[in-house]
Amino acid sequence: MGQPVLGILTLYLNDNGLLEERPVYQKMIISGKKLGLEVFVFTPSDVNYAQNRINAHMYDAATQSWTRRWRSFPHMIYDRCRIQKSHRFVELSNFRRKYGHLTFLNRVLRNKWTVYKTMRKEEVFKEHLPQTRLYESSNDLMEMIRKYPLVYLKPINGTGGRGILRIEKQGASYSIQGRDQDRRIVSPQRVALSSIQSRLSSWNLKDNNYLVQQGIQLKLPNGRVHDYRMLVQKNGLGEWEVTGCAGRIGASRSITSNLHGGGQAIRMKELLSEWIKDDKATQDIMARAELLGVEIAEFLEQSYGRLCELALDLAIDRKGQIWLLEVNPKPAREVFIQAGERDTYRTAIIRPLEYAIWLYEQKKRRKEKLVPSTYD
Repeated sequence: MGQPVLGILTLYLNDNGLLEERPVYQKMIISGKKLGLEVFVFTPSDVNYAQNRINAHMYDAATQSWTRRWRSFPHMIYDRCRIQKSHRFVELSNFRRKYGHLTFLNRVLRNKWTVYKTMRKEEVFKEHLPQTRLYESSNDLMEMIRKYPLVYLKPINGTGGRGILRIEKQGASYSIQGRDQDRRIVSPQRVALSSIQSRLSSWNLKDNNYLVQQGIQLKLPNGRVHDYRMLVQKNGLGEWEVTGCAGRIGASRSITSNLHGGGQAIRMKELLSEWIKDDKATQDIMARAELLGVEIAEFLEQSYGRLCELALDLAIDRKGQIWLLEVNPKPAREVFIQAGERDTYRTAIIRPLEYAIWLYEQKKRRKEKLVPSTYD
């Protein structure tokens, strides 16, 4: 089969051909070459469907430049495409349908609601899942508000903290705040219980497919919210392993900790020690979180097909209870750079490549077994 070739499948951010994670892909191409893996980047727009050829983005480390070259399809595809509301996402859907028989490192994960319902079926995960409901009518929100002092409204397919609202009971009234679809902070508003629905009417919660989720109290003494981003990846043996976990502290007045929304990253142990204030308990929580991370990855892969990495957004309350807030199948890695964990960042870049090589070798061995020996 020759040298293995990995194609990184992504989407242009606009019609001018801008690639979202080009610096990361550049590092992967360089690292892949050192491992004996050729890597190139492409989008569905770069595919000639009639000839099954790809006008690939190639990076040359010697000249430090990107070029385009027509290539055959790679042995494996690493899908890095994130949801877009554009014609490019329609092209992606068509590509996945036509070439779904090819070897992907990672299959498509379902939306937040489907993943939640799937995980709720397993007893081992129930205690780690905040109570969540699909918003189908105002009753879904009002019942959750009456049951929990803090709830979040989240888009079913949202990313990066966009369109999230936080509703918290404060005395006889409620505080509503959040971020709009452009990640701009929505200033806190105090409203009566009877006024909540009218205040949220402009968000079109039902039409935009929202979830209502039990909130976990995660405010630090300075009033900022925090959580943890855990990266779980397949290693060079095809096994799930926690690459790293970093803490995230939200920007002032932000209800989320997302780095793109102005949050900052910090080492997990440092943040957790400040929150729990017990070294032994901190170590125990970190160990339990790692075990949980691997269990979640293994279960979701069994449920939805081959995966190579997942980012888990975890919350840890004052009692040390670990909560799974969200699963991200197309994780960024910058949180580790910002937390000062450069070795973890490098590992996060290399692991999908090592896994791709392992997968290639597995396919190669299976193919060799199917070819009869000339001595038989």
